Amino acid sequence: MRKILSQLGPGLLFASMSIGTSHLVLSTKAGAQYGWIMIFPILLANILKYPFFEFGIRYTHTFKKSLLEGYADLGKKYLWAYTIITIVSALTLLAALYIVTAGLLKQLFSWAHFTDTTVALFLFIGISGVLIIGRYKALEGVVKILLALLTVALIITTATVLFKGPIESAPQFKSQSVWSEVGLLFMIGLMGWMPTAVEASSWVSLWRLEKDKKNQKDKNNSADNSLKDTLAEFNLGYLLTAILAVFFLVIGWFTLYGSGIEMSANASIFAEQLIQMFTIHIGDWSYFFIALAAFATMFSTCMTAHDAIARVGLDTIKVLGNETTTKWRYEYFIILLAIINFMVIWLAGGQMGALVALATFVSFVFAPAVGLLNHKVVTQKNMPKDAMAPKWLIFLSYVGMVFLSIFALYYCYEVLL
Repeated sequence: MRKILSQLGPGLLFASMSIGTSHLVLSTKAGAQYGWIMIFPILLANILKYPFFEFGIRYTHTFKKSLLEGYADLGKKYLWAYTIITIVSALTLLAALYIVTAGLLKQLFSWAHFTDTTVALFLFIGISGVLIIGRYKALEGVVKILLALLTVALIITTATVLFKGPIESAPQFKSQSVWSEVGLLFMIGLMGWMPTAVEASSWVSLWRLEKDKKNQKDKNNSADNSLKDTLAEFNLGYLLTAILAVFFLVIGWFTLYGSGIEMSANASIFAEQLIQMFTIHIGDWSYFFIALAAFATMFSTCMTAHDAIARVGLDTIKVLGNETTTKWRYEYFIILLAIINFMVIWLAGGQMGALVALATFVSFVFAPAVGLLNHKVVTQKNMPKDAMAPKWLIFLSYVGMVFLSIFALYYCYEVLL
């Protein structure tokens, strides 16, 4: 257990990154609009996507290389395919995260009459500065503090909500069917980003490598850590992610389901609705603290995603090119991502709904392809016998790929045709 605690970092970063829009926005909205039934797609997505994330940690621990290097070892064409997926995702994911965070920040400073787009610009500048100056050490330190506070706040809030019970349904309330076209599309979008996009498996892989480098600098011999300890650290973060998703669902279900109130697609209005959902069961005195906790959640999510996508870009160039001659640096990617995603927000007019919908679409459509890549990496012949994934996990990955493929095809059919 002591070794696991000393390795805490990548698993918690994964949890922090996942608890963003998929939990705060989609899980809450699922409970508010469809009630308890949405617990099944949330749990199913967490179970069926687990192998693909676990494979990334397993490969990195075994070969001391990132998943991106694993893709390249299979053939450069695989890394190029993943690069294209990452580029498309990078143009939507950060924009969606930052616009939600901007809406929450405005709730803390309601006297400042800035647009969501302007606030997002301030966030891009601030977070980019923190990442460039502090790098991984600052990222891990901030996330550990914020995630601990969020977990405590959510446990208290969920317990209070359960104690008070669900609200009474409005006289003319009619429940929405999850099996309608709208309901199915929402459920598939929810699963596409639950617990997060499958391509984020490479992010955790890069964080694991960075954590090992940090341990070596601190004279903490990471080579002594077994695969079991490394996976246990990640599993702790993954389990926390799944539990908190259910907490957000319960809060949305008990505070809004039956009221007839729909969650807004506007970032500022949604943020206000979200905070009211929490404070209605705790008291008006808690408004500022709830707003601060919600903002902190999304702030840490923006940091982790921004850092991870920058690392993926840098590592991709190093693997595809020549590591000794490339002039690209981490800070270049941080700045480039900030500029591109701010332009996406500006062109979208700050509409959170459109950006989240686009980001979930991209994540879900490409999930089977990335899952297949991860499966191929850990089932290759040069995988040491003692590091091979158990048969049940391999079987679960097959089930996950089939399941995700069927739903991705249906999603494309409904959205594009």
